[in-house]
Amino acid sequence: MTATAPDWDRFGQWGRGPARLMLAVVLLILAIAAVTPPPDSQTGEPAGVPSITGDNPDRPRDDDLTLYDNVVERLQGGEHYYDVIAEEHRKLPFPLKPGLAVRPPTLAYILAYVGEDGMIPIGLVLMALTVWAWWRRFGDEPGGGQFRLVGCALVLVGVSLGLARYFFAMHELWAGILVALALGLHRPGRWGWSFAVLALALAIRETVLPVVLLLGAMAFWRRDWKEGAAWSAVAVLFAVALAVHLHIIAGLARPEDPEGPAWLVLRGLQGWIGNIVLSSNLRWLPNLVSGPLVFLMILGWAGWKTPAGRTLTFFSLGYGLAFMIGGRNENFYWGMVVAPAMFAGLAMAPMALRSIWRSAFPNVSAP
Repeated sequence: MTATAPDWDRFGQWGRGPARLMLAVVLLILAIAAVTPPPDSQTGEPAGVPSITGDNPDRPRDDDLTLYDNVVERLQGGEHYYDVIAEEHRKLPFPLKPGLAVRPPTLAYILAYVGEDGMIPIGLVLMALTVWAWWRRFGDEPGGGQFRLVGCALVLVGVSLGLARYFFAMHELWAGILVALALGLHRPGRWGWSFAVLALALAIRETVLPVVLLLGAMAFWRRDWKEGAAWSAVAVLFAVALAVHLHIIAGLARPEDPEGPAWLVLRGLQGWIGNIVLSSNLRWLPNLVSGPLVFLMILGWAGWKTPAGRTLTFFSLGYGLAFMIGGRNENFYWGMVVAPAMFAGLAMAPMALRSIWRSAFPNVSAP
């Protein structure tokens, strides 16, 4: 059975011993994830955080969103970002130290130019482009044809947050959709459009930098020096822009301005699950289901032995480790950068589970 496994099936030709160990590890992780609820299991969300859909008109506006609503309104009135951002931070009050607590100005200027109504067609176009990009990528990857329809439906589920009007001022929302689009467009040796899209995502939210570094590292691993140099260049340019941004914010900060609380809080598995579940449509599912689904997404990508499978596996695991180490409960929305691109991994999860079972028990039919 295992000898005929296709070459795009990563687990299909494993030895019996490693496959049984892998199966035990997978089952253990799924069991732990099922009993590890996101923060505040009674409400399904950190205290004071609104529903991701913002569908209740009576719910008060979240402070993070109010901050950038006010900034955008003042930009539309002719003021400049760095002339108003410190003042708006102090009104709430939000910290100005460290400087990373202040977002880059890119999204604020986009919102000021097109308005909230203008973001609706932008969101629809980005969603359609992302589904189209992944339709093409599934078709180009070995074995992708059988996952194409379900995979693209799951991509749509992941990026559908682009219609959550309540969160249009959320930087992570747009960065995450752009990351999913960029990963769908990327091919080894064909990366121009992906490069442009990911550069925009990085200009919106600095937490996109690990994706740039990942694609650069994988290009160098393939000895594609041109692509690796391109990703390195955008990372260097971003570092320069970020240094300028932080320098300006440092000049605006006053001695009496409070320091923001630490981000290094070591939440462990709850941080990983919480960030992905609470910032995606998984939040509507019971904890017993949503946690395991996060890891089935990763298993699906890991089981698909293609460039897309490798990239999304490293992408998901890398951010998962970061979420376990850094971020407070109220920073759950960082998961918006990652979740939209992860969802399609569920399309390959049944294949991955079957191939592990067949390698572990070659004489027993897979359930």
